[in-house]
Formats: sequence, structure tokens, C-alpha cells
Amino acid sequence: MKLVRRTVVALAAAAALSASFGALSQDIKPRLIRFGYGLNEASNQGRAAKVFAEAVEKASGGKMKVRAIGAAALGPDVQMQQALIGGAQEMMVGSTATLVGITKEMALWDTPFLFSNAKEADQLLDGPVGDKIREKLQEKGLVGLVYWENGFRNLTNSKRPVNRVEDLEGIKLRVMQNNVFLTSFNTLGANAVPMAFSELFGALETKTVDGQENPFNTILSSKFYEVQKYMTVTNHVYSPWIVLVSKKWWDQLSKDEQKILTDAAKTSRDFERKDTREEAAKAVADLKAKGMQVNELPAAEADRMRNKLTRVYASIGASVGMDLWIDTQNQLMKIRSAKK
Repeated sequence: MKLVRRTVVALAAAAALSASFGALSQDIKPRLIRFGYGLNEASNQGRAAKVFAEAVEKASGGKMKVRAIGAAALGPDVQMQQALIGGAQEMMVGSTATLVGITKEMALWDTPFLFSNAKEADQLLDGPVGDKIREKLQEKGLVGLVYWENGFRNLTNSKRPVNRVEDLEGIKLRVMQNNVFLTSFNTLGANAVPMAFSELFGALETKTVDGQENPFNTILSSKFYEVQKYMTVTNHVYSPWIVLVSKKWWDQLSKDEQKILTDAAKTSRDFERKDTREEAAKAVADLKAKGMQVNELPAAEADRMRNKLTRVYASIGASVGMDLWIDTQNQLMKIRSAKK
């Protein structure tokens, strides 16, 4: 009987211990990560954010969960950047152009006609130059994980086709809140108007501005064809997106957690670039089908634009630092010579 009683007591104790551990595990909530972005869920940004969230949850065994919040619901890029710096938000992806006021070296990516193609951009962004600029963010309270592709930017407007530099004269053109973009388009004759992306569709609809410039994918996913008639293929700037983390929050994470986020960011980057390029190839045909008149800027006119922007190039070099500017040109020369 004593043996039976001991067995019953032992089983009861084991059951109680198991129940207490079960209750404890239920109390441990996964680490929630708010990941903000500007475009809608159906966009290339939205799809890549989903890939990132799934990779984080899988690698962490459900201990880290990403809540991807699109359509600028957490605010425009500048507002989210400040939220990250203050520790009020964990993560975001947004344009490098809106970071120039925080880290001046980011202005390098706004250089008109810097890259000839996307492969050159990949190698420079993922190489020593891109790393050096990302690391500068930590001084300002941000951690840059990877660059995503926004794509080459192109012009749209509601007034007329742009076939030559002179056609930009007097067009009220929305640009990002960034001095390089402002100076570049004012130099080319447009009336550049800085504006948050979240305000853009309404401004185009009400004719507050006549036009804007963005990659094909964004023009399509944002339905700008509903309020813009003309699109000119200029490929004037390759301005990437960057995945950012609040440094205040990042420093609270373990090395394993940081690695999970870094690896997931690289997975999302590779997916996003492939996805964006495939979508861009289809987007022009879709935009034509939806009624936009599409023309390509002649090469001679692109050269005329470059010649007009000489002072802008000098200004960018002085702003980002001549050492970085020269290093960038040398790296691009190496990349181009390796292809021959």
C-alpha cells in the first residue's frame, strides 16, 4: 500500500509540475516586431515583407513574429525613421533618399545616372561601398540590414510627353523630401515640389502637382495611371530601399535574434529583387493597356540632362565626402571592367 501511495503522490507531483510548466510557456509571448512600409500589401514591397515575416517566424520557431503594416499606416518614411530612432517602432523598409537628412552619405544613391543597369547596382550596394554607408546609420540610432530594389525611376505627368529637356519646363513635379532630387529637377527646368508619398495620389488627382517620378512597379501598384496620362522612360535614378531596425531595440536582442533578422532580411532581399524585376518587365505593358502614353527619352536627351547636372554631381561629391565619391567611381570601374 505504501508503494502504491508513493506512486500516486509521485504521479500527482509530476502532473502538477507539468501543468505549471505548461502555464509558464503559455505566458511567454513571442517577440512582436512591427515592420512598416509605404506601399500597399499587393505591391512588391508587401510581398517581400511577407517573405521576411515568414522567414523570421520559421527561423525563431515562432518566438519572433513580424507584423507587416503597409500603406503608410504607421506614417510616411520620415515619420517611421524618427519612430525607430526613438525606439517607438522596431523595423521598416523605406527609401534611402529620405535618409539623407539623417546620414548625408545616403545622398550617393540619389546620383542621377549613377548605374547603367541593376547588376551594377547589386554589386555596389552589397559590396564595401554599400556596407560603409549602412554602417554610418548606427551613429544616428538606426541599423541598416540590407538594400531592396525600388528600381530605376521614370517620369509621369498629366500635361505632355517629355521628349526633350525643354519639355520639363514649368511642370510641377513631386519629388521626395530630398535636396538632391529638388536641385536636380529644378536644374532641369521642372518646378520640383517635395512631398510625402502618402500624399501623392491625392495631389495628382487634384492637380496640386502635375507629375511625379517612380519605378514602373510603384506607378502601377499605386494606380497613378488613373491620374496621369504620360510616362517617359528615363531610368534617371536608381534609388534603393533599405531595411532598417531601431538601434535602441536592436541592442536589446541576443546575437542569435540579430542573426535571425539579418538572415531573413537577406532572404527577403533576394526574393524582392527577383520579384521586382519580373514585375517591372510586365508593368510597362500593363500601364499602356490602362491608357498611359509611353515614350522613351532619346539617348541624346539623356546626355543633355547629364551635362546640365554637372554641378549636382560636384555637390553630391562634396556632400558625401570626396573619398567616398572617388571610391564609388573606382568600384564602378572595376565592376564594369570585370564584365569585358
